[in-house]
Amino acid sequence: MAGNAWFELLDGDGATMGPYFVNEVTVIDVRPSASGAGLVDLTVTLWCENALPGAERPWELVHTGYLNHTGMWHELTPENRHAWLSVALWSREYQRQGKPDAPAGQVFSLDGRHIVDRDTFYCAIGEAINGPGGYFGWNLDALDDCLRGGWGATTPFTLYWDFSAEARTRLAECVPAGDRERVLFDLLLEIFEERGVSVILR
Repeated sequence: MAGNAWFELLDGDGATMGPYFVNEVTVIDVRPSASGAGLVDLTVTLWCENALPGAERPWELVHTGYLNHTGMWHELTPENRHAWLSVALWSREYQRQGKPDAPAGQVFSLDGRHIVDRDTFYCAIGEAINGPGGYFGWNLDALDDCLRGGWGATTPFTLYWDFSAEARTRLAECVPAGDRERVLFDLLLEIFEERGVSVILR
């Protein structure tokens, strides 16, 4: 029993693309490694809450450098879109490569055509702020955190939300907000406004 560990996914040069915290790591086989003298290859079982089914494909895109154009999440199933967001989160530092936040006063464009639920909104806003495979939250609390800085953009900024009428009809679910419920689309606009984002609906 090896206990808990950090499991790091490496690119071809050995740089960490992203880490997962794993539990209950148990070694079930040990062999000398072909990778070098004094190294061993371990076969282990483990448990990882954050490694979601469907994450293999986006990790492969990050690894090969083919996560390089917008809209690659459009055709994913709902489960795989959530996995896409998880990879965007865990690989964000690797993908940004130390790039600083965009300065205050920037203008971003959010394409609402493919926003059909909350996960697709987060896929779209991550892409609008940080480019293909970008992360800018994957729930309301995380979005609010991202708007405080350090995640790709500095407030205040302007967000042009294109095809917003279509997005409004699809983000009509009621979600808890304090001691009441709010329509998700309206709550998103409220969060943006509170954090100094001027949203222009188009």
